[in-house]
Amino acid sequence: MQPFPPPSPTPTPITIATANPGKVAELRPIFAGLGIGVVGLCDLDTPTSEPKETGDTFQANATIKAVAYARQTGTPCLADDSGLVVDALDGAPGVISSHYSTGGLEDPRPRAERDAANNARLLAELQGVPEDRRSARFVCVMVLADPAGCVLATARGEMEGRIASTPRGEHGFGYDPLFLVAPDYERTSAQMSPQEKNAISHRAKAANQIASQIADNFPGSFARASADAP
Repeated sequence: MQPFPPPSPTPTPITIATANPGKVAELRPIFAGLGIGVVGLCDLDTPTSEPKETGDTFQANATIKAVAYARQTGTPCLADDSGLVVDALDGAPGVISSHYSTGGLEDPRPRAERDAANNARLLAELQGVPEDRRSARFVCVMVLADPAGCVLATARGEMEGRIASTPRGEHGFGYDPLFLVAPDYERTSAQMSPQEKNAISHRAKAANQIASQIADNFPGSFARASADAP
């Protein structure tokens, strides 16, 4: 990781390396609370191409995305990589969480169908594993890179839980219907409201950590964007 540079003479917002406005909306209040402006790729006029995530860790893939988008856009970029880690499966699904049913290969099916297939494979592989050995966690790693491709900050957040034997709940996506949230393991993350889940999620923990690092080490470097105004 590179040393933190001096404050920029022309403060700019941080670009969140996603075209998903929902993710930007989720992260914006966390950064805005510390006076840090953020925008999404869809807010920029610069065309971008999605890099191939060839890393075998969340850290590696988040770094690949942050560096690639920072270089393409000429702006400081924040990227994340996340997934589910199950202890009884030696850390699987891990970095192929979103394409677990196909062994990491691209899957053209709609998100709902892909999620159902991933969950089915997870349940099949945990068949016969007792409840107390189904420990798992959602992991999110965030990386901030500058336009020169230097990594300036990283953070990791985790949400502990256990894999249920049957799906429960109507909220969320992915493995949420199977993820029993610690410490009581009474509800899956799909049974929590979005606001309740976001308050304790792996992504929120990573975002709060990296936002604090940025605020402490880059005072005044990142302007509030117009979209961040109350």
